[in-house]
Amino acid sequence: MKRKLIYLLIIVVTVLTSCEKILELKPESSLGYGSFWNSEDGAKAAQVALHANLRNYYSNLWYLGEIRSDIWGGNTIETCFDLEVIQQDISTTKVPSFAQNWAGFYTYLHLVNDIIKNVPDVPFTNEKNKNYLLGQAYGIRAFIYYTMLRTWGDVPIVLEPTTKIDFDNLYIPRSPVSEVMKQIKGDIEKSLEYFGDDNTFLNNKRIYWSKAATLTLKGDVYIWSGTHMNGGNEDYITATQSLQSVINQTSTFQLLPKFADVFSYTNKNNKEIIFALSYEIDQASNIFGNFTARKNDILNLYTRDGGTTTNIVVNGGNRNGPSTELLTKWNDFDDTRNDATFIRLYKNPNGTNYVASLLRKFWGTVNLGSQVMADDVPIYRFADVILLMAEAKNLLGEDPSYYINLIRQRAYGNKFPGHEYVNGTKEQNIAVILDERLYEFIAEGKRWWDLRRAGDNWVFANNKYLNPATDAYKLLYPLTRDMLGRNPLLTQTPGYED
Repeated sequence: MKRKLIYLLIIVVTVLTSCEKILELKPESSLGYGSFWNSEDGAKAAQVALHANLRNYYSNLWYLGEIRSDIWGGNTIETCFDLEVIQQDISTTKVPSFAQNWAGFYTYLHLVNDIIKNVPDVPFTNEKNKNYLLGQAYGIRAFIYYTMLRTWGDVPIVLEPTTKIDFDNLYIPRSPVSEVMKQIKGDIEKSLEYFGDDNTFLNNKRIYWSKAATLTLKGDVYIWSGTHMNGGNEDYITATQSLQSVINQTSTFQLLPKFADVFSYTNKNNKEIIFALSYEIDQASNIFGNFTARKNDILNLYTRDGGTTTNIVVNGGNRNGPSTELLTKWNDFDDTRNDATFIRLYKNPNGTNYVASLLRKFWGTVNLGSQVMADDVPIYRFADVILLMAEAKNLLGEDPSYYINLIRQRAYGNKFPGHEYVNGTKEQNIAVILDERLYEFIAEGKRWWDLRRAGDNWVFANNKYLNPATDAYKLLYPLTRDMLGRNPLLTQTPGYED
């Protein structure tokens, strides 16, 4: 009997391990199914965990949305990071770490699904607070699946928390992209249903998902489905309606007068932020240390205007640099976003012999003489809504120039006259919208998604490492051989050879 129990224990442990690895499904917290889900306090603890744990995935979210674009891969003082990914050197044996095992998203989805399953049965003093939490959970789940759809296309749909071993459903296949998109749109509608007419922010902080975040996501999603999934004008109209709902909240959202103020450490929770991930001194640092430098490495260099680097406090690394193409293309210094985004460094005070750039966004703050990368990082901000609206209007054959010029006005300030955009053809308009999004959102994890959303032809037009005749399949990531070996129901992403 004792031997049988030992064998049974071995089997259970083996299955638990295998099940976890199939989709990386392991609980993020010790959420119980007894007393924990019987109290409002327990549910509110899960609400905090929902957002705190999402922050742990920011690195993967950022890499998936930006590093493969045309922004990075230029001069660095130290060894350049991520060159293989930037140069699209991707295969079944060269899957970047951030794209392996579904980027770990199924681990996070366990927590989200746990909330969606259990919170409806938790007694709340105020039912509105329960509905708000469910609105957040459904909105975030839609966001995660939207990220996965854009990354892999077909992905497994898992809507239940992993609480027990189900021998009949141990392996889960990839669902077609059409079903994944249907699930995303369904979750968006559930999120809006639960939020109802509540446009507030939890604790008045924009580091919590809100109805506005779901509405912005909806605009983003419907432009994608209109462009990539034959949704056409019907989807573009839905996108404009959703985005307009955010634009109408004039007392809640606005473009700040100065671009740099959006990212200032002393100006967190400002009116341009729709949803951001929170970072604080002695709590957590963001990923942007590798976009600055070590102090000693820049001591004898000069800024673009001939200034010295004496008063620049940095203590990171310089391993990610803007591409030569970007710096050559973006040589307009009337655009205040330029100097607010990069400090370009030169060997000579007259601006010759370019060496490298420091990312000025997410600069953090100085604490006890050291630079601390503790800026919040936005997932969505109001400038997103404005330029997504321009995109949707253009796709509908309408004039997007009003929305483009809202962004340009802020960018150029009193030098705006002469930089006004006048409506052109659809192709001319989208090219300009993509450029505005490029300059506006550098280092915010959006450029790759922006090019993809606009249409795959724009990816190839802006990426010298991808050939449309031979590399179209690389727009999606492959699965690792390890993933395929552990789950016989998984199939490889089309175009990749095992």
